[in-house]
Amino acid sequence: MMLRSGLFIVAALFAMAFMSSCTREYICECEISYSGKPGLPDTSLNRYTIEDTKKNAESLCKENSSESVKDGIKTVENCYLF
Repeated sequence: MMLRSGLFIVAALFAMAFMSSCTREYICECEISYSGKPGLPDTSLNRYTIEDTKKNAESLCKENSSESVKDGIKTVENCYLF
């Protein structure tokens, strides 16, 4: 009987570990490109870390994607989670 309760406790701990949402450190990489005028900088990359659940980290990362135009220069920023 003691062996059964021990196995049950171990199984319950494993189940809780796999069912809980784990936070990890993810890398968000944003590619920034410019167009509209000659002599603009080449495409650049920005990387930063997000420590959260994968779903939240992906959402936070994609929120940084944007597109804007100012003085004839178009800036496009696309962000992806790694």
